[in-house]
Amino acid sequence: MSPHITRLRTAAIGAMTALALTACGGGTGSDGDKAAADKPQGVVSRAEAKKIADHYEQVNNKANATQDEKLLATVEAGQVHAMDKATYTLFETWPDKEQKAYAKPFSYRDRQYVIPEKGTATWFAVRATSSEDSKSKVLLVFDKTGGTYKMVLSLWADGGEPLPEPALDEHGLAEVADPGTKVGKLAPADIGAAYEDLLQTGGKKKGTALTSTKPVENAKKTYRRSNKEGAADGMATKMFFAKPPTDPSVYALRTADGGVLALFPAAHKQETLLKEPYRSNASLVPSNEQSAFGATRGPLITDVFEGQGIAELTPKAARITAVDFQHVDAR
Repeated sequence: MSPHITRLRTAAIGAMTALALTACGGGTGSDGDKAAADKPQGVVSRAEAKKIADHYEQVNNKANATQDEKLLATVEAGQVHAMDKATYTLFETWPDKEQKAYAKPFSYRDRQYVIPEKGTATWFAVRATSSEDSKSKVLLVFDKTGGTYKMVLSLWADGGEPLPEPALDEHGLAEVADPGTKVGKLAPADIGAAYEDLLQTGGKKKGTALTSTKPVENAKKTYRRSNKEGAADGMATKMFFAKPPTDPSVYALRTADGGVLALFPAAHKQETLLKEPYRSNASLVPSNEQSAFGATRGPLITDVFEGQGIAELTPKAARITAVDFQHVDAR
């Protein structure tokens, strides 16, 4: 996953150091030892989180250099891997300048670790800046899959909107939220479907619960434009249909202001269909990108997009602040 231009405010969770006291007399253990044993532990320690992120960075750079999907799969899963695997397929269709930029090694700097308490989650997050742009910040989600921690979401905020500070307990551990529990009109697990409704109906159904933000308004514009203009100079219709994402996992954190930060997947199909009067003497011609996935000339081309997004939920609003989609298939 190469960096995108984004902005995201973060909250740091530092390493916790316990002071061990020498026991007096013939007791079985010190008060300090007992306090350390009783203190809640994170899903991973800060040192472990750093090691996992370091390993991801190294392997990702190596895989990007040669578009090695199998190598990438050792450190990525879920939405991120579905999107990056497709990026490798499209790599040869890019201009040389873009290919060189993508293959160039990069690093995650100024890292801050957001680690839930062990037993409350299987995942942790890393907030960082990119070595390519110190002003752009990313939120990386690592979850345990197949016994190994892999990156499953890589979220870059749009438009410089800061994210709310995460709620931390007295031990500096992040407080997770139940993705299935509503916060106002929507639960974190509902956000992906609500977003896709914007593309499918213009937001007439589930999308009505979403607050107006830049990603929401852009999706509505896409619906209106496709509904009015279609495709192929008006000779074809263009419609969107929601589909289950590659990985339906939703991640949610409580925020210091009492809300919930939702990190969600989304996916849809885009169907471009030649109108009946033109089917006898015309066909849709796939673009270079569509051809790379295997699309051929015909009356119908179906494109598939996988994506991910960030939303802030409060009892009064459901604000999608960023979305990121990747073209992953065409037939």
